[in-house]
Amino acid sequence: MSQFWIDLCGWLPALIIPIATIIQLSAILRQRSTAGVSALTWFLFGVANIGLYVYTEKYTDIQAIAGLLGSAMLDFVITGLAIGRYGQSSEPLSEQA
Repeated sequence: MSQFWIDLCGWLPALIIPIATIIQLSAILRQRSTAGVSALTWFLFGVANIGLYVYTEKYTDIQAIAGLLGSAMLDFVITGLAIGRYGQSSEPLSEQA
């Protein structure tokens, strides 16, 4: 495979993963609610991104930094918002009308 295609394949996850994460974060902020957002899922995405960053051993590549560490940071922001139940009533669900 040519170096062009290898480089292109390296940029795909570096762009797609953060964009997908930003879409979720934007939806949370736009709706002002984390209803239906799993804190555990986003926490695990963050841990997985850090693990993959370490595994690839490409510590100075912008693709790895933006795609993996940048996404991990956003994953943990989403996790924090979900744990804090951002925008949700503090009443138990059974008492909400």
